[in-house]
Amino acid sequence: MKVLVPVKRVVDYNVKVRVKSDNTDVDIANVKMSMNPFDEIAVEEAVRLKEKGVVTEVIAVSCGVQQCQETLRTAMAIGADRSILVQTDAELQPLAVAKLLKALVDKEQPQLVILGKQAIDDDANQTGQMLAALADMPQATFASKVEVEGDKAKVTREIDGGLETLSVAMPAVITTDLRLNEPRYVTLPNIMKAKKKPMETVTPEDLGVDVAPRLKTLKVSEPPQRSAGIKVPDVATLVDKLKNEAKVI
Repeated sequence: MKVLVPVKRVVDYNVKVRVKSDNTDVDIANVKMSMNPFDEIAVEEAVRLKEKGVVTEVIAVSCGVQQCQETLRTAMAIGADRSILVQTDAELQPLAVAKLLKALVDKEQPQLVILGKQAIDDDANQTGQMLAALADMPQATFASKVEVEGDKAKVTREIDGGLETLSVAMPAVITTDLRLNEPRYVTLPNIMKAKKKPMETVTPEDLGVDVAPRLKTLKVSEPPQRSAGIKVPDVATLVDKLKNEAKVI
């Protein structure tokens, strides 16, 4: 059984994001980049399924610039067997990424595609759903537990009212939530082993995919600064301010 795990290179979650002076984009010059945390959870889950003997091969995939190789090496250090880089300098939007992944799904024929529910840079939460639609595969989003039983995957997902359990026929697309697992610490020996694992590089043209942007970003701006709080002497003053100044009651 083969599992495809798409991973994205994003600004590290510990870094304070800065906006460019011309408000066109986020400034990523000299900024630490790392694997999207939700995708890291997806890699961990795929590797755990392999350790249980359910999965035979885990393939990590990344789409983007050449530096995405570092992200793929991290995925292989966690436990992926090999990786594929779809290398392009073009701006990749969710639909373009979904089309690239669809082409790789057709080529590799995995039984499962496990990816993060969203990336922490654009927070689009679209790629997994678009891939499922393009590839005509069942999907289970926001997974907090995954169990493979025969030719079906049982996925528990968190919803507003509690937990929902779905059974999807494979091949299927699963997107991971934060509470699915806690990714392992990558050790130095595994980092060294990852350097010897195979990495294939292709281009969107090789896959016959048009990655031209369909959306245009008009403006990127920082959120407004929060005003300082104040102390009030009594409940009556608090109610008055909530009603007449904040206008929330």
